[in-house]
Amino acid sequence: MKARVIAFYLPQFHPIPENDKYWGPGFTEWTNVAKARPLFRGHYQPRIPADLGFYDLRMPEIREAQAELAREAGIEGFCYWHYWFGNGKRLLERPFNEVVASGKPDFPFCLAWANHDWSTSTWKKGVKDGMIAEQLYLGHEDNELHFKTMLTAFQDKRYIKVDGKLLFLIYDPYRFVHVEAFMEDWQQLAKEHGLPGFYFVAMCNSTNTVVRLAEGGVGNGRVMPNLKSSAKVYNDMLSLGFDGINSMGKSRAEMITSGKIVRAIKFKLHEKFSFLPAIKYDYPKVVGHFFAPEDSWENVFPSIFSGWDRTPRTGDQEGVYIHATPENFRHHIEQALDVVKMKQPEHKILFLRSWNEWAEGNYVEPDLKYGHGFLEAIKKAIV
Repeated sequence: MKARVIAFYLPQFHPIPENDKYWGPGFTEWTNVAKARPLFRGHYQPRIPADLGFYDLRMPEIREAQAELAREAGIEGFCYWHYWFGNGKRLLERPFNEVVASGKPDFPFCLAWANHDWSTSTWKKGVKDGMIAEQLYLGHEDNELHFKTMLTAFQDKRYIKVDGKLLFLIYDPYRFVHVEAFMEDWQQLAKEHGLPGFYFVAMCNSTNTVVRLAEGGVGNGRVMPNLKSSAKVYNDMLSLGFDGINSMGKSRAEMITSGKIVRAIKFKLHEKFSFLPAIKYDYPKVVGHFFAPEDSWENVFPSIFSGWDRTPRTGDQEGVYIHATPENFRHHIEQALDVVKMKQPEHKILFLRSWNEWAEGNYVEPDLKYGHGFLEAIKKAIV
């Protein structure tokens, strides 16, 4: 393998009481996917799954089939989105719990803590913003409860490691108050339970418009994005005690392609005027600027993505990627491989955004238009 490809995995393909309450019985990610409609000529919507159909992740045979497809494509494992809101409150935990409890599929995994509020606007545009689950950081006792709740997973032989340590990602390190204390607590707990420790990875854009305030501060500060270097962005995260960075180049690439000011104005206008035509981004043109120079650092693990189209969830204000074909995706992966080629094999990690984010238009599971095209692109590029 030319790289270790780890795919983010969304578990919101089964009903839960919280979604039933706000959206009606049976709501899953498929609800928005199936309702999507094209916004312009040639817009690929709705996106219809092929081999696996509109699946339910409570079915173990679906999880087995997903792992087999991923394994065949050369993907090393799944990084499951993990939700912990404090005081034992979790959401969408059933599929992963069953993977751990059953030992199946026999396919590597790790966790990414999606540490953000769940509001009604998270999953659907144009509704009154109501809080479904608030993200709380409650200190040492909650950190210990969180760790012990997930201990069986951490002890699992399938858990993915980097430098011999358990790989654990944090989605939003900017608003995580006392994240340093959290990581220290978990490292100590790992030692006490005979685990090798954690390899903590901060997820962040390679070009940011926000900076983290001093520990214990509230919110974040606004800054002008630097399109030439990501060194400060990455070093700010590493200084908190993170071992590595998972970088995302989408914002940087869009700013370089469209211009920082123009992009910001377009976003603001689309927030205010829903009748405006959709913002379009030419996938091969944009991803040509996806990787920052510092993505070649040994402990920076870039993202790759097959496309972007969140119109099923949020309308057109974030932009729609056109020409996001398997062939262009393969070229994108090859560019990523060039970025990581000088790293040690252990650190040649590419995070795939994503395995199954159907309502965001970044997935590689088979669909009716491209079949296994995106999976074949991965295999051809990395194997």
